[in-house]
Amino acid sequence: MEALEATIIVASADDEEHAQEMADKGFSFKMAYGVSKEESDAFGAWWSEDRGGYIQPAEFLIGRGGVILGSIYASGPVGRMGADEALRQINRRESTRKEQEGQGG
Repeated sequence: MEALEATIIVASADDEEHAQEMADKGFSFKMAYGVSKEESDAFGAWWSEDRGGYIQPAEFLIGRGGVILGSIYASGPVGRMGADEALRQINRRESTRKEQEGQGG
C-alpha cells in the first residue's frame, strides 16, 4: 500500500481497550475506535441497533480529492474486501488515470 501511496483507516465501535488488543496483535493501520451512530451516519455506514449498537462492515475506496471510487456494505461478517482486491482496484484506477493524463497532455 505504501508504494501506491494508499492509506488504510479502520473505524470501529469498539472501545480503546479492544483497539489496543488489535494493535498488540500486529494490526498496523490507523484505527478510530468508539465510533458513534452519528459518526457512522456521517460517513455512510449502516448502524445496527442490536447488542447495544454497533457499526456494520462498510468499506470505501476513496481517491484523490475525497471521491468515493468504490464501496462495499455488509450486514454481517461476509463481503469484506481483501487487500488483494483493494490493490487491484487501486492499480486499475492509477493505470486509467495515467493513460488519461498521457492522452490529454
